[in-house]
Amino acid sequence: MGADQRAARRPFRVVLVANRGEIAVRVLRACREQALVGVAVYSDPDAGALHVREADRAVGLGGASAGESYLDVARMLGAAREAGAEAVHPGYGLLSENATFARAVEAAGLVWVGPPAAAIEQMGDKLAARRAVLAAGVEPVPGGTEPVADAAEVVEFGRHHGWPVAIKAAAGGGGRGIRVVRAPGEAGEALAAAAREAAAAFGDGACYLERFFERPRHVEVQVLADTHGGIVHLGERDCSVQRRHQKLIEETPAPGLPAEVRQRLSTWAVAVAKACGYVGAGTVEFLWDPASGGAWFLEMNTRLQVEHPITELVTGVDIVAAQLRVAAGEPLGIAQDDVRFRGHAIECRVNAEDPGRGFLPSAGPITRLDWPGGPGVRVDAGYEAGDAVSAWYDDLLGKVCVRGRDRAEALGRMADALRRTQIEGVASTVPALARIVAAPAFARAEHWTTWLEEEVDLSDLAAHQLGEDAEPDFTVTVDGGTWPVRLYRHRPSDLAPAGAGRVASPLAGTLVGVEVAAGQEVQAGALLAVVEAMKMETPLRAPFQGKVMEVRIPVGNAVSAGEVVIVLEAAPEVGPGA
Repeated sequence: MGADQRAARRPFRVVLVANRGEIAVRVLRACREQALVGVAVYSDPDAGALHVREADRAVGLGGASAGESYLDVARMLGAAREAGAEAVHPGYGLLSENATFARAVEAAGLVWVGPPAAAIEQMGDKLAARRAVLAAGVEPVPGGTEPVADAAEVVEFGRHHGWPVAIKAAAGGGGRGIRVVRAPGEAGEALAAAAREAAAAFGDGACYLERFFERPRHVEVQVLADTHGGIVHLGERDCSVQRRHQKLIEETPAPGLPAEVRQRLSTWAVAVAKACGYVGAGTVEFLWDPASGGAWFLEMNTRLQVEHPITELVTGVDIVAAQLRVAAGEPLGIAQDDVRFRGHAIECRVNAEDPGRGFLPSAGPITRLDWPGGPGVRVDAGYEAGDAVSAWYDDLLGKVCVRGRDRAEALGRMADALRRTQIEGVASTVPALARIVAAPAFARAEHWTTWLEEEVDLSDLAAHQLGEDAEPDFTVTVDGGTWPVRLYRHRPSDLAPAGAGRVASPLAGTLVGVEVAAGQEVQAGALLAVVEAMKMETPLRAPFQGKVMEVRIPVGNAVSAGEVVIVLEAAPEVGPGA
């Protein structure tokens, strides 16, 4: 083979991974396996992170917040130039579904390891996506195809289609900008909250309406497409164990899914990918309602998914390697008949969050981190012992994945893997994951997207907030594993007021909304402001009736844990301690 032929098959050698954490580690390792040079980027807090240590080269972006580092297109392209990169892989999250970034990468003469910008744009606009799939003969969840203007439209939709109603961000994804309205009186506040979160997350506050199903399952289909007309699906995944619309556990194949529904969703997924001219790895998400038997298109994620490892475990297809080959202009090399599914795989997302306190993020140094191993176990990790979890970014520590000959064996292997996952220094979701995996309802596949929040009590798993050296109050045994439990005790400083009349943020994050102004009278419990951290909103409410004296932090600014946001003056007849 001559040099020209090799160049045609591999037009790039140096790949900039425009991401951080475990997905950056995953992509960098895939680059190495493909004999490519992998380049990491890092913010100031991430200078010593695992993905930086894993890279062949690393370039600093500067800054601390995602907005001034990983989300800064100019800095990212500057890093690519500095590193001599010829291609950019965006991973997931951050800039991965940003059509402007995709176009900027290509305009800079670099290869974009992802779908065409036009496909990102079309599928990223949920209303445009709904119109496109309807034209392709695919049925979306019953709902609207135009933005909702006001609360009255929400009420009218509910009266026509029935309650509850889901308000969803038109430019959204990943569970951001979603509110469920169960009665007309909730419409106004829910629409405002959804629009606010959508604007903060996506720069577009437009929302639309969908019918909301009480106990659905979330099922998605992985697709791969090349530039030569080849397209295959790699089966479906069930992602129904969620908290606040964020996935915790995924598995493949989807347990209990009827064969006819499985075939229909797979066919629809390929049709959706063809309809938008898709190239690379993508995921088409569906809602399946076991009660009625109905299934509908939800959205398409135009990127690599967090949960791609379990599909790799049952198919043997390296999805990241396929992305790199397709971006280099090569054909997939497999047809649909070549795809074989073997066994059952489960993934548990291990986050630095406190499940006993509503999954509040837990930042700080990791003093111990033992990942499991053994037959059928795979771990995609972004942290090692000694690393620190920053409050600036997503708190996913890693993903514990297992494969078994069937679901029962996979569940047993996952229970054992979680027992052997030991984390100290920060709170983690491991105790909650162990409890879920051991739950009889989960074993029977009788769960749904809000099952965890509605049926599983995790309050006794609260991590100690006053220092990790304290002795546990008691221990809990889950499926043979023993977990220390330290009770979370309510203290005045854990509430909004940091002192008489001072309302502080209980965690580090971004102030995404202020609902009051200086001089305004408020009632006890009134919503004052909203802090967003790691994909979750935390409301700050008035601890007593009074007057707003000062709003100390502008919307959009970062806040630290314990930092005063709003100062109140109590009404004369109502003191702070009343």
